Amino acid sequence: MRQLQSRNCQRWRLTIMHQEQRTSGLWLKTEMLSPRFCKFRPRILIDVSNIDMTTTVLGFKISMPIMIAPTAFQKMAHPEGEYATARAASAAGTIMTLSSWATSSVEEVASTGPGIRFFQLYVYKDRHVVAQLVRRAERAGFKAIALTVDTPRLGRREDDIKNRFTLPPFLTLKNFEGLNLGKMDKANDSGLASYVAGQIDRSLSWKDVKWLQTITKLPILVKGVLTAEDARLAVQSGAAGIIVSNHGARQLDYVPSTIMALEEVVKAAQGRIPVFLDGGVRRGTDVFKALALGASGIFIGRPVVFSLAAEGEAGIRKVLQMLREEFELTMALSGCRSLKEITRNHIVTEWDAPRPVPRL
Repeated sequence: MRQLQSRNCQRWRLTIMHQEQRTSGLWLKTEMLSPRFCKFRPRILIDVSNIDMTTTVLGFKISMPIMIAPTAFQKMAHPEGEYATARAASAAGTIMTLSSWATSSVEEVASTGPGIRFFQLYVYKDRHVVAQLVRRAERAGFKAIALTVDTPRLGRREDDIKNRFTLPPFLTLKNFEGLNLGKMDKANDSGLASYVAGQIDRSLSWKDVKWLQTITKLPILVKGVLTAEDARLAVQSGAAGIIVSNHGARQLDYVPSTIMALEEVVKAAQGRIPVFLDGGVRRGTDVFKALALGASGIFIGRPVVFSLAAEGEAGIRKVLQMLREEFELTMALSGCRSLKEITRNHIVTEWDAPRPVPRL
């Protein structure tokens, strides 16, 4: 994936803006699953001639616990945008999550062919718009709603401000065409921040999770949980699952990385609903760490956009295959033949108490 950066690809510049934050130690600590956080404790002399990576998410069987997170504006990275992502996810036998702010509509993505797809939802001030969008996703065959709950306001994204980021004139927020909400106006700072300030409902609360359940039969995943307190509230509110996410470390500085918040949330959920991790996964070893800490699966975002920019659908297929192969190898070398055999005892973290040395 690092080699993709060296390509003479004009689209690459459009996706590199988030990567520039890597020069900051803060971004490294809050986004990446740093190797120093987790070390493996592999088990040996176990027959690993057959490795089963299949799993079930909200009743849907997928080939591996690696799914695609929602990322906006994908046609800025490649002309096929979300079409390519949907086809690649379907070919890999896994789930794609479509962003509310996609440059392809729910109907257009559904038309690419069969596949298990979730829809990520931002709640607008106009609840009629929200209800209409949810119903369209349901009619288009989407299987769940991932409700983003960490964005009452947009975080201070200084690159967006410096670049006066906005959508290019040939692209729109396709899901909102015809509602006078599909265009993003230019602004003196960030066009995206201005759009969010004007449209997204800052009053969003737990009662709105209940409200969503009255307008759709789709299961609701609460995306953006980082604490045990909110995990318990998600369970009480009838959420079907939790997605641990810090929004790519682009909302609030000094929040924990997803891997550091994960175990707290898992313990609070107490197995009543599944917990997923979104953010920081770059290797198959990262997938193993997350599952050992109790995640039911993981979502990837940046790797998808980077690979989409470089090679389109073929690039996303390649990244998914790379992660699959690395995860399978990690399972084999750790002595795990199925996902249920991955346990907390397979890793040690920097926050664990020292293990006593066994007496001989």
